Amino acid sequence: MPTFRPFDPRRRRALRAAANAAGAGLLSACSPATLVQAITPTGHFTLEDDVAYGDDPRQRLDVYIPRAPSAPTGGAPVVVFFYGGSWQRGNRKLYAFVGEALSRVGFVAVLPDYRVWPQVAFPVFVEDGARAVAWAVAQAARFSGDARKVVVAGHSAGGHIAALLALDDHYLGAAGTPGVLRGMAGLAGAYDFLPLTDPTLQALFATARSIDLTQPINFAHRSAPPLWLAHGTSDRVVLPRNSTHLAERTRALGGRAELALYEGYGHFDIVARLAAPLRPSSTLQQDLAGFVRSVTSTPQA
Repeated sequence: MPTFRPFDPRRRRALRAAANAAGAGLLSACSPATLVQAITPTGHFTLEDDVAYGDDPRQRLDVYIPRAPSAPTGGAPVVVFFYGGSWQRGNRKLYAFVGEALSRVGFVAVLPDYRVWPQVAFPVFVEDGARAVAWAVAQAARFSGDARKVVVAGHSAGGHIAALLALDDHYLGAAGTPGVLRGMAGLAGAYDFLPLTDPTLQALFATARSIDLTQPINFAHRSAPPLWLAHGTSDRVVLPRNSTHLAERTRALGGRAELALYEGYGHFDIVARLAAPLRPSSTLQQDLAGFVRSVTSTPQA
């Protein structure tokens, strides 16, 4: 089922070494995400945190505002990023390294929390995602962003949310922002994961009118925003076929989908490579930034 697998011990040691070199003084029992968080650079962005986009305590977000926006004219692209956690857990604070990576290349990064199981079931977490996007569109100019250059992104279950927002028009339509997205970037996203064998996931998605409505691949269409689907070839949590199948279906229908397979990357590797200590060994940040720039550089039709 889509959830984080145990972190590779070699990468755990590498992160600990980097943390020690930075003088972080972290405890050996810290999680990999905590280690990455502790050594995330902060000097090139301004953070506006704990902003409400709804009334529930889980409807809060953080905004990473670049001090040097990438757009030569107008506002910067806005990337709304949804983290993973099997639709059951997660904390935006542990993904500050994603906000840092996106703001470093000149994008306004919006990282929301969203309601999860068992507080809610499908499709409420997708509806929360739509509300977060609507907030980002309404507030973009306040953060030197451009409401005409909004891209959604996500990892794992967050990729599922981002994909449904991009492909199933009714979510953003209900939130008052139909057709606003310029693209969708997925990192090891869950797009085509039937049948459900895990009892918790069966209960979590049992509220759908039809189980087919839970699968982003069923909403692929030629006029959808462009997709950039990144996956590690060694992912055994959310299988790479999720990205390959969605890319193939989208292309077959005449849409645009870029498939980026990263040799040897596992499920957490694909997002951890955005963290500053691991970026030099990967092109992931540049590849993601290149996609965002490509879909936001031309006027919206």
